[in-house]
Amino acid sequence: MAELIIGLVVAVLAVVLVLRTVRIIPQARASNVERLGRYLRTLEPGLNVVIPFIDRPRQLIDLREQVISFEPRSVITEDNLVVDIDTVLYVQVTDPRAAAYEINNYIQAIEQLTVTTLRNVIGSLDLEKVLTSREHINSTLRGVLDEASGKWGIRVNRVELKAIDPPASIKESMEKQMRADREKRATILTAEGQRQSRILTAEGDRQAAILRAEGQAKAIDTVFDAIHRNDPDPKLLAYQYLQMLPELAKGPGNTFWVIPSEVTSALQNVTKAFNGYLPEIPPDNGHSPENPLK
Repeated sequence: MAELIIGLVVAVLAVVLVLRTVRIIPQARASNVERLGRYLRTLEPGLNVVIPFIDRPRQLIDLREQVISFEPRSVITEDNLVVDIDTVLYVQVTDPRAAAYEINNYIQAIEQLTVTTLRNVIGSLDLEKVLTSREHINSTLRGVLDEASGKWGIRVNRVELKAIDPPASIKESMEKQMRADREKRATILTAEGQRQSRILTAEGDRQAAILRAEGQAKAIDTVFDAIHRNDPDPKLLAYQYLQMLPELAKGPGNTFWVIPSEVTSALQNVTKAFNGYLPEIPPDNGHSPENPLK
């Protein structure tokens, strides 16, 4: 019976010894080992062996990139306006020993350093620059934080300003200004469009007038050349002249129309063409005895 108890005790001690000797570290984790209270080494992911009761592994340290989001902080700009800024940091532990022994709480330290640096950066900019210079603020914060946290075994990979909230009165003023700017741009674009439309219309009318004039000139030249090529005599011209006279009376309101004095000459030419000869009609100068009205 005593031998059985001793065997059980030895087995339990062996199990405890194995458990304290063999340490399995998960992937992307690390653990610092202290021997008699002093730092000895850092356990890598996988199977590790330590001396039980002498070596004491500390808690696991996450080596993955971590997202740290802080509560919005009130910051005063250069033009004495209070804005609330919400910040997000992406950090990663690169040295487990420094992260455990160089700083008590590296997350809290990074938060306080971020707030201090943010107030220094924002305090040198006015509100308009703060709203339009996010990239500059992000790069400045990242440079300062990465340099300060390097000795803690922390690397700041990225800094983002998640939100910049100015006071409500400033928001209202900004909205009015943006609305006025949009209306101004719309008015300018409308006026520019109307101006361009009038210019194009005038240019089209000018081109059309030029083309009509060129067409009429070409038509006149063609008719003139055709007339001279055919060498018409006065009889043909007189006949064509008489054919155009009825066109004068085609209008619906033409109840009275005057025959030009050239009709007399045209009639003489037509009569000569068909009869061979027609004595010329003397011009009426108002003194003829045959005219009883004069």
